[in-house]
Amino acid sequence: MALIPFDDRDGSIWMDGEIVPWRDAKAHTLSHGLHYASLVFEGERVYAGKIFKGREHTVRLRQSSKLLDFDLPIPDDAVDAAKQAVIEANNIVDGYVRAYCWRGSEMMAISAQQTTAHLAIAAWEWPSYFDPETKMKGITLDIASWKRPSPESAPVHAKAAGLYMICTLSKHEAERKGFQDALMMDYRGYVAEATGANVFFVDDAGTLHTPIADCFLNGITRQSVISMAKSMQIEVVERHIKPDELGAMRECFLTGTAAEVTPVSRIGDYQFTPGEICRKMVEGYSALVHA
Repeated sequence: MALIPFDDRDGSIWMDGEIVPWRDAKAHTLSHGLHYASLVFEGERVYAGKIFKGREHTVRLRQSSKLLDFDLPIPDDAVDAAKQAVIEANNIVDGYVRAYCWRGSEMMAISAQQTTAHLAIAAWEWPSYFDPETKMKGITLDIASWKRPSPESAPVHAKAAGLYMICTLSKHEAERKGFQDALMMDYRGYVAEATGANVFFVDDAGTLHTPIADCFLNGITRQSVISMAKSMQIEVVERHIKPDELGAMRECFLTGTAAEVTPVSRIGDYQFTPGEICRKMVEGYSALVHA
């Protein structure tokens, strides 16, 4: 399949208060967000023309920007309205929305108090992150050499561009080795998350175990799956998980806006068999987002 660059597509993007042709949505190359990673973003799914938990994503986008010491330039209601306008302008029925806010080019230095906060929203058709056949078989994960940083080292609860640098490096390394993604540990050596999704494990008793989100994003999909599992009377335990505990787990799956619920068949040398719990989570989440 030919690669279609994201700067050369048909359609429209909402940028700084107006809908503009896709190819005209540009930022200056000396924007602070590009050079110093002062950019935050959200990835959101559209199902049947409606964003799943759109307000929760808007709220988190604002929280992320404040953690980086700036703010969205418009109220939450206006952000939600702009997202809907973009969906309609691009005739998106089932797809993906990317809302992002960054510091502009008024200052090119570490200090950036006088920069303007820019906001843009794009949307495009996007099927499941992993194709259905691969998803049900379970994907494979390498164990990354990079670790999620301490809350004392970075604004770990912001969905910020700079925090994804080590995710890109980890995923590239995993793909070179034949894996589809990578599992990252945290700064203490506990299991953290994949490069762009949270992780869950299932033990022999059918209990779900997932890492405490104390140094990485408490994903909106993660929260939805925990709530859904509890409604199914499935016990969920949030705790610190040591890597050597993976051998005692029988199932594993990832959760995220892009990944949705994706079973895992292998992490490094550890093998998993997607089974009843994975099926319940995949089917339950599909029903939830299409409700």
